[in-house]
Amino acid sequence: MIKYLSILSFLLLGFWVKAQLVADKNKLDWQGQVVGWTHYNPDNPYPVYFGARFIPQLNYEIDLGNSQRIDFEASANMVGDVGVHIPDSSDWSGKVSPYRIWGRYSSEQLEVRAGLQKINFGSASLLRPLMWFDQVDPRDPLQLTDGVWGGLMRYYFMNNANLWFWVLYGNNNVKGWEFVESNNRIPEFGGRFQMPVPLGEAAISYHHRVADSRDLVGVIPTYEKIPENRLGIDARFDKVVGFWFEGAWVNMAKNVGMFTNQVNLNLGLDYTFGFGNGLNVIAEHLLTSYDEQAFVFDNSVNMTALSLNYPIGMFDNLNTIVFYNWSDKQLYNFINWSKQYDSIILNIMGYWNPENYNMPIQANAENLFGGKGIQLMLVYNF
Repeated sequence: MIKYLSILSFLLLGFWVKAQLVADKNKLDWQGQVVGWTHYNPDNPYPVYFGARFIPQLNYEIDLGNSQRIDFEASANMVGDVGVHIPDSSDWSGKVSPYRIWGRYSSEQLEVRAGLQKINFGSASLLRPLMWFDQVDPRDPLQLTDGVWGGLMRYYFMNNANLWFWVLYGNNNVKGWEFVESNNRIPEFGGRFQMPVPLGEAAISYHHRVADSRDLVGVIPTYEKIPENRLGIDARFDKVVGFWFEGAWVNMAKNVGMFTNQVNLNLGLDYTFGFGNGLNVIAEHLLTSYDEQAFVFDNSVNMTALSLNYPIGMFDNLNTIVFYNWSDKQLYNFINWSKQYDSIILNIMGYWNPENYNMPIQANAENLFGGKGIQLMLVYNF
């Protein structure tokens, strides 16, 4: 509740400051996004949904000279929707939560940021083993994800290598691929080193946290403290086509059955064909496995993803993404036509998915469901 009140107070103060400030307008910026959508899915208990989202954002920058600056960002996520079953019932929901609250010092080679922020990295784009701290769905036109509370330092070397360190604290919700919450009284920490290599770049990442499984009684053995270590590697190369590898191994120090070890491995490539306005194709394959012993692959799932993106003129774009789960032989189909009018973007989305939705990635509930449906989304950026 304190977090919610603090972000709302800061944003309301921003309205007043914006109205009063007359000098140095470049340092204070008020912007945001307003989204409205309607969603029809005949397989849902409430076939018709109407929803709206407001994300106001305040940025303030202090120029220190010599390519140094301090800047701040605060934003909120205000969302509500209603499901309707004509003519007899409806279901309302809504929430207000902080979206980003951070302060940052940056120079030509150093960035230090603290607060509620988005942290993501890796080479893959559709099925991401290194989705450790975010839940971005590649089909979501808004690319929304909750942030994490913590600090991040990035240092950029002159040869384009870069070094990351982070510390997280007080995050209650599961993040990325996690299925067990963190013990929010114990800090998490990790780092990443990325360096240029012939034809591309490669990186190694590490993260340590202490998990708490006491809310999963009857699912896995319950412990207050389960030390967990993650190791990730990724590399991307460009030679005629772009191709990459991304992998992650997650190990829990206590035996929690088949969830003691998790391995995610991804191979992908992309290429833009030169006909018309250019058809961009991305293909990825993911192997994910949960096992009591590491690297035995007794409980594995294979998924393949294909994305086709074609710009239709200056203001229209057509994108389709297909996932195939090799274990249950199910196809997940998504298509989106977007049209931009200055600050307004219209998205018309359709999907045809199994009713028994079983995909190893997170999706925003307002956008994608199981079964077949269509969604119209209007986005206004100011």
